[in-house]
Amino acid sequence: MRVLVVEDTRDMNRLIEKTLKKAGYSVDCCFDGEEALDYLLCTEYDAVLLDVMMPKLDGYSLLKQLRSRDVETPVLFLTAKDTVADRVKGLDLGADDYLVKPFAFDELLARIRAMTRKRAGNRKNQFSIADLTVDIERRTVYRSGEEITLLPKEFSLLEYMIRNQGIVLSREQLENQIWNYEFSGNSNNIDVYISRLRKKLDDGNRCKLLHTIRGVGWVLKLEETEEDA
Repeated sequence: MRVLVVEDTRDMNRLIEKTLKKAGYSVDCCFDGEEALDYLLCTEYDAVLLDVMMPKLDGYSLLKQLRSRDVETPVLFLTAKDTVADRVKGLDLGADDYLVKPFAFDELLARIRAMTRKRAGNRKNQFSIADLTVDIERRTVYRSGEEITLLPKEFSLLEYMIRNQGIVLSREQLENQIWNYEFSGNSNNIDVYISRLRKKLDDGNRCKLLHTIRGVGWVLKLEETEEDA
């Protein structure tokens, strides 16, 4: 999942970024509201962590512009403004949640999970297809009762695919979920991770789950096709 952190205090910004990356998220960071608006109008994010008091464009004004442009990305306000009136204003403008500083990072991660589940219409942290089960909170993967060990990027790729099972996902969609703007790797990185993930998920199993749709992308689904590679 890809998250945008908008926080003008650089130490806090980097600390949040480090925490999210450790939890397996792909993270971009902004330090003012105008920069954040540019990011959000150009890229699809699963969640935004948004400070209120920022230079150039404050969090409330930024959120108002986003919602007026029909950008429905889930937004969690992170702010020291803790009055009821402040919280009501943020929620009325279209925020999904509100967390007052200082906060515990475990709570922050839990709120991100809850917020993104709610927006996606899911009330649970566990997803399954056939005999494959993925627990997002515990970051565990089992197939036929056997645990599969995945690297962080492999898990992020599988998480996105199982959340969108049955949907053919393009290279660009997968790259946007796994890497941030600072990434400058080769264009075949997705192919490498897909190959590794397929080997871990499907080798030794009669029922294949990860399929290649040539010239289009990849899909996680139950049925077998002749397009597999």
